[in-house]
This record gives sequence, structure tokens and C-alpha cells, in this order.
Amino acid sequence: MISTKPYLIRALWQWCIDQGQTPHIVVDVDEHTQVPAGYVKDGQITLNIGVDASHQLDIGNEFIAFQARFGGVAQQIFVPIERVAAIYARESNEGMGFEVTEVESANADDVSSAETPSEPRLSSVSTDTQSPDDEPTPPSGGSRPRFTVVK
Repeated sequence: MISTKPYLIRALWQWCIDQGQTPHIVVDVDEHTQVPAGYVKDGQITLNIGVDASHQLDIGNEFIAFQARFGGVAQQIFVPIERVAAIYARESNEGMGFEVTEVESANADDVSSAETPSEPRLSSVSTDTQSPDDEPTPPSGGSRPRFTVVK
């Protein structure tokens, strides 16, 4: 049976967009995630998955994949759904936390060999003209986001 987690992530992503807010995900990084190592702090990274910051965003049932700029350099991001700890709106800190599990070995082979589709499922926004303010920033040493239940 497919987990409800990817469906909830997609629903909260859409809710953030509909509210004019910026969706972010918190990811527990492991060997199956592909993110810029310089932005990982305490084993986690927070990624902006808003339409202005992500290109060719694909929130699938097994992974989230997109392209984003870090320090002006485009990078391919790949996150297994199992490693997503939370999704929240940057402006209001409303969102949902999830249990983080290990990527199953059979699933890990499928996930690591998966290719990002050429047609995005949710959004395709060119990031070539992004301003520096639109770029994801490394997590600060400050407080963590406050999560509240979205009803």
C-alpha cells in the first residue's frame, strides 16, 4: 500500500501556493539524498520548493526531485519521500511534520536509479532570472520553525 505521506506533501504544497506562501521542506539527509553538502546542518537541510525557487519540480510517490540554485549555481536535488521530516509555509510556519524512516533497500534501488521526468508534475518555472533573495539560504543557527496543524 502506498503511504499517505506523498499525498499530504503535495496537498500542503498546493495549499501554500494557493495562500501565496512559500513552501519549504525539512529533509533528514542520508546517502540516498542528493543535496548540496555545504548547506546541511546537523544532518538536515531546509529546501525552498516554491515556484520561484524550484525548476522542474516533481513530487512523486517515492521521491521529490527538482533543480535549484545554491550560490548562483544550478544543482539537481533528489530527496526520497521517506527522508522528508516536514513541509511548512515560510511566512506563517504552518505545516506538518512527518516520521522519517530509512529508505527501504528495494525502494532505494528504484529511487536511486529513477530519472527526473522531462515534464514536471506540479510546476515549471525558469530560474534563470532569479534574484539572490529567491535563492535558498542555509539554515541559520536560530530557532526551528513552529509547526501547526493545517485544517
